[in-house]
Amino acid sequence: MAIEVSHINESEYNEILQQAVALFDGARGTAAKSLSTISNMAYWSMGKLLNERKLEGKYGDGVVNRLSVDLKQHFPNMGTSPRNLWDMKRFYERFCRSDEKLRQAVAVLPWGHILRLMSKFDKDDDAILYYATETVAKGWNRDLLLNAIKMQMHLTHQTTAISNNFATALPASQAMYANEVFRSGYNLGFLGVTDPVAELELERRLVEKVKLFLLELGKGFTFIGDQYAIEYNGKESRIDMLFYHRGLRCLVAFELKIGKFLPEYAGKMNYYLSVLDRTERQEGENPSIGIILCAEKDNVDVELALEGVTKPIGVADYHLLIPKAELQKVVTDEIALYEKERRTEGVLE
Repeated sequence: MAIEVSHINESEYNEILQQAVALFDGARGTAAKSLSTISNMAYWSMGKLLNERKLEGKYGDGVVNRLSVDLKQHFPNMGTSPRNLWDMKRFYERFCRSDEKLRQAVAVLPWGHILRLMSKFDKDDDAILYYATETVAKGWNRDLLLNAIKMQMHLTHQTTAISNNFATALPASQAMYANEVFRSGYNLGFLGVTDPVAELELERRLVEKVKLFLLELGKGFTFIGDQYAIEYNGKESRIDMLFYHRGLRCLVAFELKIGKFLPEYAGKMNYYLSVLDRTERQEGENPSIGIILCAEKDNVDVELALEGVTKPIGVADYHLLIPKAELQKVVTDEIALYEKERRTEGVLE
């Protein structure tokens, strides 16, 4: 089937076709590299060829449509539809001026991931670099990538070391979600603590103000109880605070420590989670997650303590007092708001 192309002579078209065939032949023959990289090399070179030939508008449509038909005869499984050829051109034009680090990160992604990132981030190289790096590191499929983009993870991801083992103890989709749900630190200033307290006192205050604690934890948490009794093999243990998270569909156990993190806390939490999963976890629910809340943590100690632990455990520190500068701003804002309301009521001149 021959497609008529105006404004281009036959010899010029044949030159383009021969170059395109050579590009795909060369890529197909590079067996030492991954399939995605091989294809992307060809797509990049094809996009560069179309860009250099300045194919635009109706003239470009005619050439690309004819190229699509002829290339399919040579490479029936290479994805050379007109739309894909235009995407190759867009691929080259989007990244040809980007830095080498970004181009290398994108080059190893599946083609569908690249198209998704180009459509979502027209000019944000930093966002694309983040998602490309995370995709390779965590093996995200297209659905997981889409979920990460919807959650705007490039704006909220932690720059410090993550103090948990979610990546190894949970399925990829749940691990990604859990990392967004649980933070590395919490502000418990609403407890009004001014002097050192014991762990039971800290727990009592949290239970009294559990609604505020739930607000600090974020959406999706339901409080089940404190000093929650679990029993297995004739032995009873008590979990400081037990929650359920609707989105994660799992039980969440919190252990409170007034001092710094100690490695033995991880072993104790691992035991609690094992008992919860055997005795409390219901059909259809995901593995229980444990969070150790402590006054201080060392990420290296946490990493070593969680190495080889199969149950999902996170370690977070907390702050009992609002920082002085932040407290001063709150007071100043409250005074300004009060005076504004008084003026509105006509009390002040």
